Amino acid sequence: QVQLVESGGGLVQPGGSLRLSCKASGTIFSIGAMGWYRQAPGKERELVAMITSFGTTDYTDSVKGRFTISRDNTEKTVLLHMNSLKPEDTAVYYCKIGAVVKQDWGPQEVWGQGTLVTVSS
Repeated sequence: QVQLVESGGGLVQPGGSLRLSCKASGTIFSIGAMGWYRQAPGKERELVAMITSFGTTDYTDSVKGRFTISRDNTEKTVLLHMNSLKPEDTAVYYCKIGAVVKQDWGPQEVWGQGTLVTVSS
């Protein structure tokens, strides 16, 4: 069983910064793409940032230039550095990975439990 544990959420003032962490554990042969999603109250979950196994990244337009996604394959961790935070960034943030649990098996989607980020004065 593969599990993801998230940390780093909390309350921050507008213009502040936070770093979210997501660490995978369990039997994992390899990890493909890793990403961060967020869901604000009454809104659909949206992709915020993703990083492929090759290290290429992509971001939703609203966070470009402010957020940075990175991964540490040795630690099986994906990070999201968030700068210049705005109230509209307030949401529950979820990490997701594509986990290959056995050689030659296809990847399975694994979600973190979510961590709340609140940007407010």
